[in-house]
Amino acid sequence: MKLSFKKTSYAPGELSSGGKLITYLILGFGLTIFLFPVLWMVFTSLKSLEQVVSQPLTLLPTNWNWSNYREVFENHPFGTYLWNTTWYTIVTVVGTVFFSAVIAFGFARFRARGRTVLFAIILSTMMLPPQVIMIPQYLLFNKVGWIDSYLPLTVPVLAGSAFLIFLLRQFYLGLPKELDEAVMIDGGGYFTIFFKVILPLSTPAMATAAIMEFMFRWNDLIGPLIYLNTQELYPLSLGLANFTAAYAATPWQLLMAASVMAVVPPLVLFFFAQKYFIQGIVISGAKG
Repeated sequence: MKLSFKKTSYAPGELSSGGKLITYLILGFGLTIFLFPVLWMVFTSLKSLEQVVSQPLTLLPTNWNWSNYREVFENHPFGTYLWNTTWYTIVTVVGTVFFSAVIAFGFARFRARGRTVLFAIILSTMMLPPQVIMIPQYLLFNKVGWIDSYLPLTVPVLAGSAFLIFLLRQFYLGLPKELDEAVMIDGGGYFTIFFKVILPLSTPAMATAAIMEFMFRWNDLIGPLIYLNTQELYPLSLGLANFTAAYAATPWQLLMAASVMAVVPPLVLFFFAQKYFIQGIVISGAKG
């Protein structure tokens, strides 16, 4: 009796069945590790305070207290925190991304004397820890009377972001300059090139910059902590940090409910925009 073995061939880069199983097991284990704190936060937000501090600890609540989410708005100015964070994030994201794109376009297209040195100086600012410039910036803004307002947090966006300037410049260097020449032949100038050609083509890079800036501004705690003193001006990050001020003890179930609502917008944004985020990172890193 002659035995025959079926030869299995795999395409280059394709894993075998055993390799796929091991990969899925590793990914599932990693997903469980990263997802468990989120699940604990969500389930804790639906417990009563007695169950939160009871022993032994349990993951699932015995009684699902959906009223915790309503109580967050009733007993705490959570709506004010949410509104402050929303408008502050939108203003800073739009301003930072736009002005970073303008500056990056200048570095990518203009051939001015000292351009390389100036760009190196901008990149060198990323090497400075934020703690180094906190005190000088505070003294400056205090001198002009901007403390306890959003001016110290919004006006500096007019200078753009060093990292976003670098990211967008790398993308613009990959765009063919023949597009600029075609616009100039038709009588257009640099404003036409930027708004009519460059911006429409840079959607992935702009989306990547916007997502990164959104995540930073939405979770920013240090800036508001330094410059804001009035509770009515607090964003979500600072409001959650001071959540215990209105209570004798920390209401963990309410704090977790507020945290869940604070986490949802960034998760939704990244879920719908992750395609542009990954595409922008790949294109900006590969070109230039």
